[in-house]
Amino acid sequence: MSKQEEQKKLQHRINLAPDAQAHNSPPFRYAPARKKIIEENLKDMLDQGIISPSASPWASPVILAPKTDGTLRFCVDYRKLNSVTIRDAYRIPRTDDTLDSLQEAKFVSTLDLRSGYWQLEMDKNSREKTEFVTHKGLFEFNVMPFGLTNAPATFQRLMDIVLAGLKWQCCLVYIDDVVIFSPTFEQHIKDLEKGFQALQSANLTLKASKCQFCRREMRYLGHIITQNGIKLDPDLIKSVKNFPQPKKIKDVQSFLGLTGYYRRFIKDYSKIAEPLQQQLRNSQKGNHHFNWSKGCTDAFEILKNRLTNAPIMNTPNFEQPFILELDACEYGVGAVLTQEYEEKKYVIAYASRTLSTDERKYGATEREALAIVWATKHFRPYLEGNKIYVRSDCKALEWMRTAKDVTGRLAGWAMKLSAYQIEEIKYRPGKLNANADSLSRNPLPDDIVNQHEVSTIETAVNLWQNTNILKDLKEEQQADPKLKQIINFLETKTTTDSNDKRNPHILVNGLLYKIKNSNIHYNQRIIS
Repeated sequence: MSKQEEQKKLQHRINLAPDAQAHNSPPFRYAPARKKIIEENLKDMLDQGIISPSASPWASPVILAPKTDGTLRFCVDYRKLNSVTIRDAYRIPRTDDTLDSLQEAKFVSTLDLRSGYWQLEMDKNSREKTEFVTHKGLFEFNVMPFGLTNAPATFQRLMDIVLAGLKWQCCLVYIDDVVIFSPTFEQHIKDLEKGFQALQSANLTLKASKCQFCRREMRYLGHIITQNGIKLDPDLIKSVKNFPQPKKIKDVQSFLGLTGYYRRFIKDYSKIAEPLQQQLRNSQKGNHHFNWSKGCTDAFEILKNRLTNAPIMNTPNFEQPFILELDACEYGVGAVLTQEYEEKKYVIAYASRTLSTDERKYGATEREALAIVWATKHFRPYLEGNKIYVRSDCKALEWMRTAKDVTGRLAGWAMKLSAYQIEEIKYRPGKLNANADSLSRNPLPDDIVNQHEVSTIETAVNLWQNTNILKDLKEEQQADPKLKQIINFLETKTTTDSNDKRNPHILVNGLLYKIKNSNIHYNQRIIS
């Protein structure tokens, strides 16, 4: 079979577990303004032939997930379908193998496919399983949609076929990241032409605005590709390298919490840290004068250096699962990517960032949830296609793997996490989470992400309510004339002002809540 025949034959198939049963979810209720957004997306996809009307027993709900610029992204929540889908064992390329091929690269280009998944057809027998439900009816995808658990593996398989003659020689493919590399500029132009021809033969189109051409240096999969070789991306350790010098006793405690977590890997830890420990002892004796000496500076710098070098730091072992240790506080999030094997623990990378003004308004659980979503995206080259164990000092986070009936931001986050093979989200007491805790409380100020403020009302849902009770409450509220009037009013509003004292109510998943004060995340009461 030729490459062209193999590529044309490839379609995305959804293989279900033997005991899988069709699920039929009702559509989420949306205000008129959001219904209009759904209708616009439906028209656009119908006109392009992306979707077709459907009448199958499968139905997944549509979610309008907020983007960072404040607009809404049309998504389908395929988590129930994914839970009964057999995982594709097709292997995503190992980062270390990919990087080995780039050792001699002098010129590098990256190619970005336009709506890449939509350029691959769905198997006709699998299309009905992609059905989604809206207020305008039922539709199914003719092409591979985003959100399916095996979509990355299928897309990797497609690109491996299309670029088979070039892969590892002058081309690398990591799912939707295509890299062309060459030893000279002249050769690079020829290699780019080969790549373009291969993509054109497969009828795949690029998005020029997101492509980068003829670069001498670029970031790729957690590393910096340069003409002089490959080096680790400084971003992986800058959260520790740029850890602010303590200015008060509390700062010293935070830093020692981070370093003390790895003390068994640091030779002569107690001796090195003694000047800093002396600061704490002086404070405990009632001497609150903060005296930062040269000895403190030396200890501070030595410990930072030890934290970012062997034996604590190590290259990733892709035969072992990854552990993501997380923490979030009122103003920052921190993460440490680690692995444990052969009775040893290794750090792969550190990360932290400051929360934006809008993110600081999140409740504690939402901040911890944000930490998981941010960290999985940040460490994507290591985590994609590998088993992940999450450790956090927030007990409530365990619902993130199986959360149901959520909308808005939380729904978007839950869908993003469903793309990863998260085996477990486990609670760990704060005193055992000192490494991530210290990073979250000392985030990098230059990593602030400005996000457009979006309504948090739809995500302020009590996810731990019994679903039968919720159903009964909805029916009782609908039967009450006064409450029904408020519900009807809220359903017709395009936005909800949580500060409107004339109407201190919100509607979440069809349930009416009364706002007790301005902190809508944790001060809501269901009206019954």
